[in-house]
Parts: sequence; C-alpha cells; structure tokens
Amino acid sequence: MEYDNEASTEVQTVPSDVPRTPNTELRKLLSFKLYKRRWFVLLVLCLLNCSNATIWLTFAPVADQSAQFLKVSLEKINWLSLIYMVVAIPFSLGTTWMLDSVGLRSTLILGAWLNMFGALLRFFGTPAEGGYEIKYHFAILGQTLGALAQPFIIFTPTKLAALWFPDHQRATANMIASMSNPLGILLANIISPMVVKTSAQIPDLLLKNKAYLILLVCFGSGIAVFTCFSTLLEQILCVQGYTNDFAGICGALFIVFGIVGAAALGLYIDKTKNFIEATKINMSFTALSCIAFSVVSLIPNQKAAVAAVCSLFGFFGFSIYPVSMELSVECSYPVGEATSAGLIFVSGQVQSVLYIVILQLLTTRLTEAPLSTCGDAILSWKVPMLVMAGLCSFFTCCFLIFFNTRYRRLEAEEQATYRNKPCDVWTTNHVEHDPSVET
Repeated sequence: MEYDNEASTEVQTVPSDVPRTPNTELRKLLSFKLYKRRWFVLLVLCLLNCSNATIWLTFAPVADQSAQFLKVSLEKINWLSLIYMVVAIPFSLGTTWMLDSVGLRSTLILGAWLNMFGALLRFFGTPAEGGYEIKYHFAILGQTLGALAQPFIIFTPTKLAALWFPDHQRATANMIASMSNPLGILLANIISPMVVKTSAQIPDLLLKNKAYLILLVCFGSGIAVFTCFSTLLEQILCVQGYTNDFAGICGALFIVFGIVGAAALGLYIDKTKNFIEATKINMSFTALSCIAFSVVSLIPNQKAAVAAVCSLFGFFGFSIYPVSMELSVECSYPVGEATSAGLIFVSGQVQSVLYIVILQLLTTRLTEAPLSTCGDAILSWKVPMLVMAGLCSFFTCCFLIFFNTRYRRLEAEEQATYRNKPCDVWTTNHVEHDPSVET
C-alpha cells in the first residue's frame, strides 16, 4: 500500500518478500499514525458544508421580500436556488475525478475559495439603496460560485473519513460532516424568516431576548448531552463487559421512560401552566441522573443500577423537551413558533457535534480490559463521562439561576379573551372609569 501525503494516516509498505497471509495477520503488519488535527479538518469541512447549504437557500424562505428588495419577479428569485442544480449536476463527475486524482486537499481548498467569493459577491453587491439590476446580477453570480463550490464540499465527507480517521471513527466522522449540510438548510429556513420581516430588512439581524438566549444555550446543551448519550452508549458500556443487547435494552428504557415522563409532565403543564418551575425541577433531576450514569457506567456487573439510571435519565430528560419548546414560544412571543422552537433545535445540533468531538478527543486507549466486549478498539470513557456530567450540571445551574420570563403568549391570549368577552353596562362603565384596569 502506498503513502498518501495528504492523509493523516501513514501506511507502511509491506515488503515484497513477506508471504501472503489472512486478513487478520495482514492487519498486524500495517501501522497507522493518527494526527489530532484531523478533528480540526473535520470542523473546517462541517463549516464549509453548513455555510454552502445556507447560501443555497437563503432567499427561498423569504422569496416575496427578496423579490421586493431586488425589484425582480418571483421566477428570478427561484433561479437563485435552482442555479445550484443547474451548475452542480454537470460538475459532479468532474468533482469525483478531482477527488480521486488531484486529492482531497486541493479539492477542499478550491471549494472553500469558491464558497467565500460567492458569499462576498452577494454581500457587497447588495447596497441598501438603488442599483436593483446590479443587485440581482451580483446575487446570481454569487449563487453560481456557491453552486460551483457545492460538489467540491458535499462529496468529501467519505473521502476525508477514509484518509484521516481510523476504522473505529470513520462512521462518526462521516456522520458529523454529512449532517452539517442539512443543518445549513435548516438554518436558512429558520434564520431567514426571522431576520427578514419586510423587504427593507434583507441586510439586518436582530437577537435581543435575554431569557430566550439563556434557554437557547442551556437547553441546547441538554439536547447535546442526550445526543451524546444515545450515540456513545454502546461504546461506553462495552468496556465494562456489557453486551450490545444490554446496551440496546438500556437505550430502549431511556426512550420508553422518556415518553412516559413527557406524557405525564405534558398533562401537568396543561393544567397548571407552570412551565418554568417544571423545567427547572426536571433539569435538576436530569443533571443528577447524568452524574449517576457517569459513575455507574464505569462499574462492571451492575446491570440493574445501569438500567435504572438510564430509565431515570430518560424519564426526567425527555420530559423537558416539549415543555422547553413551549417555553421558548412563551418567552419569545410574538416571534413565530417555528422560529422559536427551530433555533433551539439548531442550538442542540451544533452543540451535539461539538460535544461528540470533544468527548472522543478525551478518550484514551486501554492496554488491558479483561471484561471488554468492544472488539479491537478499547477506549477509556472515564474522563469523557465526567466532563459530560460537568457540562450538564454547569448549564443546569446557569438555567436555574439566570432564567426567568413572562408568559408572553398566555398574557396576549388572556388580554384578547378579556377584550372580546361580552360584558354588561356596569362592566363597561367600570372599565372605562377605573384607571387601574389595563386596557
């Protein structure tokens, strides 16, 4: 096997006089050198993939306002998205050839430059006033450069995973890099309508709600912890001798009890409207469950304890999700429900990627693990589990201390109900002459 100078793995050539052996023996003759910067390279690809997808669909969710701003028809606005298909399809074959022939590094750098110039053209070509024909031409040219960059970026995750990551990390690396593209699409669909309320607001951004920002970060961290738990559960438990079947049972208990908890808390919230109290209490128990899991998961032969902790983790943690989504709407009203809840989800997805990368970087290989059922890759998850519990506890404390908000939507609904309610003459006179009554 030959050496690839742009990969993070160095493959030593097998001498010609070595006889052919079975695959298991041949693997012993090969050694790989891993570079820590592979995670940085993966992060760069994720940012490129996410930004390129966001550039693609920036105008689609606000087509009417974009048409007014650029003084063009909706058909021309649609071409700002369609140009990606028109340009990318014929260039796809060329990109596959370039990846295999020229290499990953050159392909990715070219895609990054095209992506950047496309974004810059769109930005500098759209002044606030006048020059509408020029605005559209700059926008379509920027979209074209972004379309040229797309195949150079979206075709690279598998190549990067193969060249930079060992076999026990390739699926994870590929998943992270690939999922950044739909994340970019999600960002475009959520942020564009939030930013652009009228055609004059195309260049503007606003985020000023303190309570919502606290919820965005803290609950997003909770989503990230749950994603890490679901993704890494089998890898964590196998080191202590727990089988894949048992890990699957724990994952099932996590979800089943989570559904039960969510249903119970939902009924309670519908009757009491105690969004803040319920969320803070459940987040506290979730943090305690996370700490308990970080301890019992490192102890062998404790199936009952592990299963019980996973059940409690799901019961308290899952139940927060629908309540927090409702709470996001309450504290950000009159912003649209999809925008309020969607940004929470985006925050969780972004933090999930960061958490998984960080936790994997903190693992260490074990030379001995007599109980392990993990196969060849035996990793110590002691430090990552403590870090995960620490992050969960930190953001829970931040939420408990700093979060407080009015129920804006409920207040608006109550006011609307009060104003529209039929009333007699005495009530009308009372409201009109009593200055203490808010109208």
